[in-house]
Amino acid sequence: MRTRRLLPAALLAALILAPVARAAISQTPDVTDTRFSSVLLGVHPVLAGVSWKVIDRNDELALINHSSQTVTIYGYSASPATVAYDGGQYARILPDGTVQVNENSPAYYLNQSFLAQTANVPASATATAPPNWVTLARTAQFTWHDHRIHYTGLGTPAVVTDVHRRTYIFDWYVPIQVGVTRGFLHGKLYWIGERSFSFPIGAIIALIVIVIAAGAFVYVVRRRRGPRAPREAW
Repeated sequence: MRTRRLLPAALLAALILAPVARAAISQTPDVTDTRFSSVLLGVHPVLAGVSWKVIDRNDELALINHSSQTVTIYGYSASPATVAYDGGQYARILPDGTVQVNENSPAYYLNQSFLAQTANVPASATATAPPNWVTLARTAQFTWHDHRIHYTGLGTPAVVTDVHRRTYIFDWYVPIQVGVTRGFLHGKLYWIGERSFSFPIGAIIALIVIVIAAGAFVYVVRRRRGPRAPREAW
């Protein structure tokens, strides 16, 4: 099981994650900013056997394809707040469960860092380059870090006026294609707050009650048994 690092955005300034030569089944830097929550609100088109999910609040998206159609994920567009397909094809899952990524897609390299600014995208990787599909697995499942679903800044968003209050940040879209039908994922990103530490009084009281009850039970049992008889000497 992977150990996931939970880092506030203030610490991400020191984070430098170099791209690797080949993406893993889960193409992600394993970093989660716990102050935000990304909520998947809708998927179009909906197809039986195809499911989508947000992983670790705002870190990753997961696709499972057990349908008879190829499901394709598109890369980053010049207009991130709209549904556009000019980012080119990034990844796909074939009907037989084969998971592939396009190593000529800029998204392949951008997704290997929590902050897209730290990624090193080669000149050969462009949205218009012919796809270079590389097979990762045949599990029908793919998980990837997506910059469209999280806050890419290092500080607190300007719209957050109270760090302890849930605040809407923005709507997000991820273009997809199911078979020959183009569609999209739609969601919203929320600031869920910096929660101050609260002393768990209730839990401590419950623990004290349990300890006292256990001690009383042992005392009663010993009283009923009475004093032990001395051992006979041989």
